[in-house]
Amino acid sequence: MRSQVLSSLLVGCLVITGCSARTNPIEALRLSSSSAPKPQPTQTAVAPTPAVAVDEQTGSIAAAPLSGGGAPEPLAWAGDTPSQSHFESSTMTAGMPVPDQRPVAMLVPPTSPLAAPEQPAGRSAGRHRVYDQRFRDAKPINFGKVKPKHHAVHGVDVSRWQGDIDWATLRKQGANFAYIKATDGGDHLDPMFHTNWKRAKEAGVKRGAYHFFYWCRVASQQADWFIRNVPRDPDALPPVIDVEYNGESSCRFKLSPEKAREKMQVFMDRLEQHYGKRPVIYTAPDFYKDNLRGHFRDYPFWLRSVAAHPSKIYPDRKWVFWQYSGSGLSQGVNGKIDLNVFYGSVSDWQNWVAGKKGWERVAGLR
Repeated sequence: MRSQVLSSLLVGCLVITGCSARTNPIEALRLSSSSAPKPQPTQTAVAPTPAVAVDEQTGSIAAAPLSGGGAPEPLAWAGDTPSQSHFESSTMTAGMPVPDQRPVAMLVPPTSPLAAPEQPAGRSAGRHRVYDQRFRDAKPINFGKVKPKHHAVHGVDVSRWQGDIDWATLRKQGANFAYIKATDGGDHLDPMFHTNWKRAKEAGVKRGAYHFFYWCRVASQQADWFIRNVPRDPDALPPVIDVEYNGESSCRFKLSPEKAREKMQVFMDRLEQHYGKRPVIYTAPDFYKDNLRGHFRDYPFWLRSVAAHPSKIYPDRKWVFWQYSGSGLSQGVNGKIDLNVFYGSVSDWQNWVAGKKGWERVAGLR
């Protein structure tokens, strides 16, 4: 009886102290954990899917494809568009852009900090972002003291001959604006126009449309054809009438300067009434000399001058755009591309595209 009492006291002591010379520490832990309540299972947090993917090496950003856009109106096409093979891009993983890389233009409104890189120094934020040009030229020209690189805002003009353009890359290379070939005469539509029109805007490129004028077609019919195919977008640049000699045309009849200007006026009046913006006149030196010198002073001009500065070729003409090369080279485009500059500063450009500054002030006429 006495031994049983001692044994009971010994067991009680061990329970209270929780230890014993003969107790294995692992067994004691098991004994302690078995008496504690089991924790409730927790859900493992899933990492959020990045809104964009950034290439670790190049800093380029890939965004989700834009939805919508809609099909063009039935009258917008003059034949089927050829099948398009898009540029293949390498698989990207989320990460921070490489510090020495310039930001890529956003394809969609930013949904994360990665999609809204910091504005480069010297460029204003909050309005149309301006990128420094990185174009090269297969046939560079020495333009003298005032060179294209001295102008802050660069751009391109394109047509079907540039093929399938990677607009996001072209934007990053310095294409702050693009004039896109739309129509010829009264019955031809550039087969890449609607694709380029849509993708340029998605990439953040300010774009406008141009029409190649046929001298053997009725001016009003050409205006109607352009209006039929080019959307009325208040965000677009003013439409362009391209007037020049075309040695490959079947139209061999040469109009008098007075008749040529009369046809131009009919076309431009119709476009200005429809789009609410005064058209830009694109021309080349020989056509300008024969037909336009001293005329259309109240219209903005886009001058082709690939061998000398416009002040030497068009000494009496103020301009808004200067096409300085037809042999440009850029990432995002296979082959050569036309290169252009805007006359004014970055601030002038941003005010002009926002409708806060007339072309006359940009060209220094006011």
